[in-house]
Amino acid sequence: MLKTTIAGSLPKPAWLAEPRKLWPAWRPVGEELEQAKRDATLLWLKAQEDAGLDIVTDGEQSRQHFVHGFLEFVEGIDFSRKVKMGIRNNRYDAMVPVVTGPLKLKGRVHQMEASLARKHTDHELKITLPGPMTIVDTLADEYYRDKVKLARAFAELLNQEARALEKDGVDVIQFDEPAFNVYLDDVKKWGIAALERAARGLKCTSCVHICYGYGIQANLDWKRTLGTEWRQYEEIFPALARSKIDQVSLECIHSKVPIELLRLLKGKDVLIGVIDVASDQVETPQEVAATIAKAAKYVPLKHLYPCTNCGMAPMDREIALKKLEALVAGTRLARKKLK
Repeated sequence: MLKTTIAGSLPKPAWLAEPRKLWPAWRPVGEELEQAKRDATLLWLKAQEDAGLDIVTDGEQSRQHFVHGFLEFVEGIDFSRKVKMGIRNNRYDAMVPVVTGPLKLKGRVHQMEASLARKHTDHELKITLPGPMTIVDTLADEYYRDKVKLARAFAELLNQEARALEKDGVDVIQFDEPAFNVYLDDVKKWGIAALERAARGLKCTSCVHICYGYGIQANLDWKRTLGTEWRQYEEIFPALARSKIDQVSLECIHSKVPIELLRLLKGKDVLIGVIDVASDQVETPQEVAATIAKAAKYVPLKHLYPCTNCGMAPMDREIALKKLEALVAGTRLARKKLK
């Protein structure tokens, strides 16, 4: 019980990319860059195993950004024409590429890192993909001119890659949908339907990650506007509980999410965030165990997976390592207490 995992991303080594940045510039170029990506993937795979994680990831070492790492493999998107656009309901501005024609995959997206990781670990393996709604919210559209049509088009492409990842031996495919905490009505109207389309036909475990974002200043500022209770989950959890997605990954520790909202996910595996990615303070095992114990009042232990609140991409590498160790130590403590 209480299998440990992470939301997906881990910091890139300084020899691969600029440290502590969400959109880091690559350091090597050409074939050296491709080799460095492979080396970093193996480095973090070993680090996760050494820390004691049960379900490991590739650490998203081959992607400059969790969304654009997918978009770079899609025809119909012009990266030479980036425009400034407010994303996550204008929470912050980003320079985004433009959809200029019908969408089509150029080929495989994450085959290298999935196959490499599968070859080098006996642990359960998770690979993440951006969800359709979050993709739509992270680029400009001059072709479809309809968010629902665009999301459906991306869902088809995501499904192609997800099915291929399953054949690569991936055990868990997670779709990252931070936009689900922003566009609550659209989640129920078309967001979950697009997500289910992206996961259609998968026999491996499907997961959706929903959180309040990386620990960057724009997200921290937004959280301060949400009041004493963050109840966004309350609006979308019932719909997710009825969905065909197997797991839901969410933010918990050091957040203002009412813990009792977890009961709304009855029947789902819940990846409960017990590690704060917006703080460099390393959690104690006791803090982690306490958060798990609170969640266990509303989620059966067999459905509870201790996890990080979000990705760790912008974090200091050594701090991230210590937080992985805290995640495992705290979970071991919880296992003893909750038997």
